[in-house]
Amino acid sequence: MKKINIILLVLGLLCVPFSAYALEAGLRGYYWLPELDGDVTVDEGGVLGTKIDFEDNLGMDDEDYPMVEAFVGFGDHHLSVSAMQVDYSGSETLTSQIVFKGETYAISENVKSSLKYDMVDAEYQYDIIDLENILAGFSAGVIGKIKWVDGEVAIKSTTTPTLSKKETFAAPIPMVGVGVHVALIADILEARIKATGIGYSGNTLYDIMGDISFTPFPFVDIHGGYRILHLDIDVDDVELNYDMSGPYAAVSVSF
Repeated sequence: MKKINIILLVLGLLCVPFSAYALEAGLRGYYWLPELDGDVTVDEGGVLGTKIDFEDNLGMDDEDYPMVEAFVGFGDHHLSVSAMQVDYSGSETLTSQIVFKGETYAISENVKSSLKYDMVDAEYQYDIIDLENILAGFSAGVIGKIKWVDGEVAIKSTTTPTLSKKETFAAPIPMVGVGVHVALIADILEARIKATGIGYSGNTLYDIMGDISFTPFPFVDIHGGYRILHLDIDVDDVELNYDMSGPYAAVSVSF
């Protein structure tokens, strides 16, 4: 998890050299309130794991998360890097037997569980339509993105203290998509939508976000929007299939 601190330092340094040449550079802070819906399966040595629901089987609750983003734009080119930490936990008495990483957790076993990971997105957008100097302004472009996910999932029994297992996972995920920007009222009210995704070898991922921003005074934007993140990936012995979706608020400071 310490990687996030290093990433944030790099993000800040990235803005310095580009700002001398770019039309726009800045930082954006988000606060996201997503709902969690999904499951995990962890195999071990040929022993197939049970599909375990985060909420129904493990008692995990929804959590809110901050996210930070550094961005630069010059002409039709836009670069951004964002980072966030996800940390879910739950406590539940099992009503059905589950198998996790080769171990069997019996009915009536009380378990504590966690799902933690770092997620970093490095994104490049090239505008193929740019009408920012016409009327209120409009642009649309293609996006290439690398999403890096690195974390662990763990289940520990409080009834049987020796029964405790965890599994780590890490994956770089390439994604492609589109981004659209519309200036509803020039320099005051704007809307943007970004949608990226990929499907391969039974894995499906997509990340969609859209918001409206208000500029009360130069260099500061206030955003309100909605984000949907779907991850259905099979990495090593871990299969994650879940959605995080919900509203967010954000503040951008441009230089």
